[in-house]
Amino acid sequence: MAAIVIVLAVIFALAVLPQMWVKRVIAAHDAERADFRGTGGEFARHILDEMKLGHVKVEETDAGDHYDPEAKAIRLMPKHFGGRSLSAVVIAAHEAGHAMQDASGYPPLEARTRLAKQAIRAEKVAAIVMLAAPIVMALAKAPHFLIIEVSVGVMIFALSILLHAVTLPVEYDASFRRALPVLEAGRYLEDKDMPAARQILRAAAFTYVAAAAMSLLDVARWLRVLRI
Repeated sequence: MAAIVIVLAVIFALAVLPQMWVKRVIAAHDAERADFRGTGGEFARHILDEMKLGHVKVEETDAGDHYDPEAKAIRLMPKHFGGRSLSAVVIAAHEAGHAMQDASGYPPLEARTRLAKQAIRAEKVAAIVMLAAPIVMALAKAPHFLIIEVSVGVMIFALSILLHAVTLPVEYDASFRRALPVLEAGRYLEDKDMPAARQILRAAAFTYVAAAAMSLLDVARWLRVLRI
């Protein structure tokens, strides 16, 4: 019993701490800056136009900062779309980095887009499979069906974790091979802001690792509910 508690505690820490760190880094630099000439949304538009990517839209969303390769749109949270903070500007640059990847036909981004769709389907299937497990066992009166059902569900959730994890190189490329060079070459930020900008870019890239960790926590929750 003690071993199970320790394992669950470790999984909880791995799932929650990355999320907390990402949020803390971004929040630490969310203060409005009077010296910034534009909002995050305006900055994203400026970078896209400079890169001859005028067809890419910049939109406001409540669904989290992201780039949609199918809609060819950068979507920013309201505080980043309309804010004049360091976080708003740097996150806008990060998402513009994804638009640059898309425009250049960056293979890992194309693979990530396909994998992301599969991950969404896998999570839905996993939830159905694991919810059905106790019912199947009761109807069939065969405990081994429960083991099979749960094993399938766990494997599907594990696939989701893997799919999130393999996107990390895509995120780091958007942050440090696309966004950071643009910020440095354009002298959009003062030298004193660059260390914090790098930290924000790292947090933006780490968002998917945090998502993978939360998927791991979902697996642990299901196993606990089913008493496996």
